[in-house]
Amino acid sequence: MRKRIALAVLMGAVLLVGSGALVSQQSSEDAKFIKWVETYLDEYWKFFPTAGTAAGFTKYNDKLEDWSESRTEKYLDQLDKFNADLVNKIAKDKLSPEVQIDLDLVREALDLTILKLEQIAPQQTNPLIYNDVLYHAVRELLVKGPAPLDARLAAAAARAKAIPAFVKQAKDNLKTPPQEYTEEAVRRFPHILDLYKTEIPKLIEPAGAEAKAKYTAEHAKAVAAVEDYGQFLKGDLLARSTGNFRFGQAHQRIFQLTTGATIMMNELGARATADTTNIRREMFKICFSYYKIMDPEFDVENPPDSFKQEQQLINKVVPHVLDKLKSNRPSKDEWFAKIKANAEDVKAFIDRTKLLDVPAGLPTIELVPPYGRGYQIEELVLPGPYEAGAPVGVRINPYLETLAGDDLESFLDEYTNYLLPYWTIQSVYPGSYVPATAALKNASLIRRLFPNIPLLRGWPHYAQDMFVYAGYNFYDLKQRLNELKLKLRTLVAFQVDVSVHQGNMTKERAVGHMMSYGLQTAAEAERTWNHIVLNPGDAALAYIGYQEILDMEKEYQKAKGQAFSKKEFLSKLTSFGPLPLRVLKSKMAE
Repeated sequence: MRKRIALAVLMGAVLLVGSGALVSQQSSEDAKFIKWVETYLDEYWKFFPTAGTAAGFTKYNDKLEDWSESRTEKYLDQLDKFNADLVNKIAKDKLSPEVQIDLDLVREALDLTILKLEQIAPQQTNPLIYNDVLYHAVRELLVKGPAPLDARLAAAAARAKAIPAFVKQAKDNLKTPPQEYTEEAVRRFPHILDLYKTEIPKLIEPAGAEAKAKYTAEHAKAVAAVEDYGQFLKGDLLARSTGNFRFGQAHQRIFQLTTGATIMMNELGARATADTTNIRREMFKICFSYYKIMDPEFDVENPPDSFKQEQQLINKVVPHVLDKLKSNRPSKDEWFAKIKANAEDVKAFIDRTKLLDVPAGLPTIELVPPYGRGYQIEELVLPGPYEAGAPVGVRINPYLETLAGDDLESFLDEYTNYLLPYWTIQSVYPGSYVPATAALKNASLIRRLFPNIPLLRGWPHYAQDMFVYAGYNFYDLKQRLNELKLKLRTLVAFQVDVSVHQGNMTKERAVGHMMSYGLQTAAEAERTWNHIVLNPGDAALAYIGYQEILDMEKEYQKAKGQAFSKKEFLSKLTSFGPLPLRVLKSKMAE
């Protein structure tokens, strides 16, 4: 019998898809497919009800996840049947063209689910999925939803009642997770406990007396179970957390199923190697004259024999110049405000130059809530898939607040006033916000449930060069140097992510590579390492998307000739919705 395990649920990142494609003349085969998807999703949200609440699917708001072996076996049997029905009962060639694309999305999502269920075993190896359910299960009901608070509180009472059994299940299921996963679960746990002891009592205060009484009857037992879970994390589980966090062979297959990419991994690796060399050379050219002023005792034009090799000379010159520039940086207290000010400046530049087609206003730019403050500095906030029309926003993680002493200084050395403007372009505005807003505007439910993240991540990396050549900040070479450093950081993150999860690259080698070849500070390399360990594949997506967009640009430019426009190319790229990259290539070629 094949291994039966439960799927990891990462709140805010739904890994399955649904239907909802609107067709003007719905065929009988289209209707059959849509009915299949509705049934499929209903079972999915029944198995992951907390994720359903976050997505805006409210049918199972009074349920909590059951990841027992018997329930998981039953769900996997259902997946097998869904898979067979999709192949045997839906005639793809009779579907409308757009619905055919959605069918492919569903099929790949189903394959991805089975892959995760069979090879990764998150319910046995990842305590963070239990953390996420405990944090979001009740809170999501109290802070959002169309129903009145009393009705949502009744559902919250049912979930609170189920928490003790859920905690027992976590203690039974988790075997030997990676130490890194358990340590992160321990680090985040105080926010869960604070939620139940402090925040929830405040959130239920406006409710009616009867609804509050019913919830309060279950709350104390839920708090006791949460406290027990915390002791379990810090004690028994941490002591036996000896597992391997590497995804191995599943890593590349997950890329294939989540990206729809057309470039093979070995080709991407070769491009990254070549890009590393070329970007470092260009950084050296910029630094050459600066270095002659900053350290004239070293003859950079006639270096000694120990620096005759190109990479040695680059590692002598470029870090020296970056080190001299690091004093021009915001303070810890100025950092978040500086990012918001940069976004406003970028918006004004776009409005003045008409460089890109963008929405009328800036996105909301807020801080990541304390529980979600992991190792990614920014996050795109997409509306729930069932909440079409809700705004897209950006959150900034005040990661530097967790640092002190040399670690804080090292982090601030990375995010200087020369780097932050282009980091803002890449990560905040226009960032992924602009392509997401355009791509999701008219997307079907399927495409909102399964947006192509490499497209959204790769778009700003393509766009940021447009700012360089349009004269943003008056062609400042110090900013150009740091813009190149950001490009280098993206491709080095791809290299390390692949080498760590598909190979055996150690932390020492990974951090050393990011600092030496990526020219990052120690704090930035450490942060990226932690992000790669806890979010396999995520750090590689931007480079994958960027390279696919570059390939599409070449073909589109060939077709358009003298009429080619980068602005028009980017607008068309997002007009089809967040489709898999191979589908986008076909659409762009039409």
